[in-house]
Amino acid sequence: MTHKHTLHQSFGYAFAGIIHAVRENRNLRIHFIIAIAVFVLSIYLKVAYQDLAILIVLIVLVIAAEMINTSLEEMTDLITSEHRQEAKVAKDVAAGMVLVASIGAALVGALILGPYVLPSFI
Repeated sequence: MTHKHTLHQSFGYAFAGIIHAVRENRNLRIHFIIAIAVFVLSIYLKVAYQDLAILIVLIVLVIAAEMINTSLEEMTDLITSEHRQEAKVAKDVAAGMVLVASIGAALVGALILGPYVLPSFI
């Protein structure tokens, strides 16, 4: 049975999901803190708009990956409460996705922010 929701309700559910994920997921809170720090630093350093856009896309990618990971973990726990190898693999692969996205974002972030930060130390 399909329920029709208004656009307002759909956005409400989406924001409720974000709030729940931030409240319940320590790693997501860490990602948000890092995201805010990177954004503030980028504004302070007057990073070029193109570079800032890339940083924002990477931030969104990492946060979305963490939310998908959380979603997958919750669904896996809902499906089975017993320890199963398949559930472990699903959770490990999802966590690996977040790690890959985070490492990639950190490397690109370092390449973008490096030229702005390094002259201060040289």
